[in-house]
This record gives sequence, structure tokens and C-alpha cells, in this order.
Amino acid sequence: MRVENPQAYRFIMQDDIYLLQQDKLSVAPETVADITTPEPVQPVAAENPVQSAPQVMAQKTEPVAPIIAQPVQETPKPAFNYMGDNQKQFLILVNYANEEYMNAGHRAALESILGRKELSIADVAILNVNKLTPIKLATLVAFFDPTRLVIMGKDALPEGIGNLPLNKPVQGKKIHVLYSFSFDDMMSSNDNKKAFWEQMKTL
Repeated sequence: MRVENPQAYRFIMQDDIYLLQQDKLSVAPETVADITTPEPVQPVAAENPVQSAPQVMAQKTEPVAPIIAQPVQETPKPAFNYMGDNQKQFLILVNYANEEYMNAGHRAALESILGRKELSIADVAILNVNKLTPIKLATLVAFFDPTRLVIMGKDALPEGIGNLPLNKPVQGKKIHVLYSFSFDDMMSSNDNKKAFWEQMKTL
């Protein structure tokens, strides 16, 4: 009996069977299928993940009331009724109850005195303070901006002038002040006229 497969002898023959070298080579080894279990695929994170754009919440704009500029109220400057043009910033204060500016005779005497100083009525401002009393010195300075001030009599003294020596000029920071006699006091006394003129020459 011819057996094609040498391994079949063990089923036929009970005794030990020894295979020759050439028989061993003819025996085909049993092959076991190598079943490779695929590894689970891990998710790969993207290198540069796409970020979703932030949602911008629409802001409600509150209505803004328009700003209305308030008009600036300026303090009105007082209007003074005076004689002359004040071209030389020379202020003369007098007090006459019954005259708009001053007595006509006294005005002629004043023009003569001013002429000796090479001045005219246009160079000065003659203000009758009778209807303005009390008048503040600061108000007069703000309006007339004088560099020379002559006060004719105690009744013409402005408020805030302080105590002034009679017939002795006082030099302030800006204003040269002479407090002297009224024309009523000078017209009846030559000494008073002379004293006034001596001080007027220094202004």
C-alpha cells in the first residue's frame, strides 16, 4: 500500500515511526494565519485649530442730548456823561449839584490852567460825580484807565481811594493822584490857587 502523506503512517501503524530526512522535508508545515488586529486609530488634533469668531453683541447706543452752549453774560460797563475826550488819560473829578459838568466860570479857569501845561479839554475827561455818588475808584479806573487823576474837593472823592493828603501828589503803581481844593475854595483864595497850580505843574 502506498501512502502519499508520510504523516498518515501513524494512523495505520501503531509502532513508532521514524521519518527519514527526505520525508521530513516533504512534510508541509502547518501554517497559522497571522491575523493582525488593526490598532485603533487615535484622532489627531489639528495643529492650528480653527477658532470660531467671537460673537459681537450689538450694543445699544443711548441717545445723547445735544449740548447747547450757554451765552456768556458780560457785565455791562457803566456809561458816564463826561466832558472831554480823555486823549491823555487825564481824569478830573468835580462835584456840582446844579451843573451837568461844571460851572462856566470854573471851566474857564480850568482851561487856563490846562493851557499852561499845553493841554486842552480834549486831552482830559471832566466827570461830575454829584449824581454818581457813591462812585467806586475801581469802576472809574476800569472805564477811564487814567494815568493822572485830579480830585477837586472832598465831595468829589471816590469810594475806595483811601486817605489822601491835601495838595500833595501821590504816585501809585500806575496813577499819579492829586487831591486838592474845589474851585469854590480856590476862587476866593489866591493862596489856594497858587498851591493848586504848583502841584498841577508836577503832574
